[in-house]
Amino acid sequence: MTVADEQRAGETMYGADLARVYDLVHRERGKDYRAETEAVAAAARRGRPGAGRLLDVACGTGGHLRHFADLFAHVEGVELSEPMAEEARAALPGVTVHTGDMRDFRLGTTFDVVTCMFGSVGYMTSVAELGQALEMFARHLEPGGVAVVDPWWFYETFADGHVSADIVTVDGVTVSRVSHSARRGRTSHMDVHFVVAEPGAGAQHFVDTHIISLFSRSEYEQAFREAGFTVEYLPEAPSGRGLFVGVRA
Repeated sequence: MTVADEQRAGETMYGADLARVYDLVHRERGKDYRAETEAVAAAARRGRPGAGRLLDVACGTGGHLRHFADLFAHVEGVELSEPMAEEARAALPGVTVHTGDMRDFRLGTTFDVVTCMFGSVGYMTSVAELGQALEMFARHLEPGGVAVVDPWWFYETFADGHVSADIVTVDGVTVSRVSHSARRGRTSHMDVHFVVAEPGAGAQHFVDTHIISLFSRSEYEQAFREAGFTVEYLPEAPSGRGLFVGVRA
């Protein structure tokens, strides 16, 4: 199996088991969705003052989208995983969440801001696919609109062999999450082990494997420019990976 095949297989990884506990785990282990959305909104409005319409691509279960809804007059989401999209729709009644692939989606409308959070753009398997995604973002932006992208770790900054572990309990449900990441060529391979335990249901274990491309900062910047953006990199951002802010010409 090639790296691209492995990444394609990973597109179905966000199944119903993970969708149910995804936000619970990340919120309780300290991810500040609100602070991240406020930073993104501020960055976007520096390039697009008065922005009112936002599309969040790879919105997952809506962890960021629910806060974007407080900051923008109209928001929508796009998510590849149907179980994740269903969780987002349930959490955000009245907000349209489309099922779609960031490399090829067509909503028939445009926005002031397109966002892509949580390193999701790293699931593109090549620089060419990265460019395809950014072209889709540009296609869904008004002229002068802004794309704000939270990248995955750069090739030059990835921490090979990183291990992370957390245990959280909320409303009687206990979840342990242990991850290990390793560099394999131009990709990071991350195995995430979950054990979910709750009274009356016992404990369930599953493994979520992520194969994420390690693009360089210059590769991101070149892809933005080729998709028709002027681009700025903001190294100080809440996720720790920085933000790319592209303004559509």
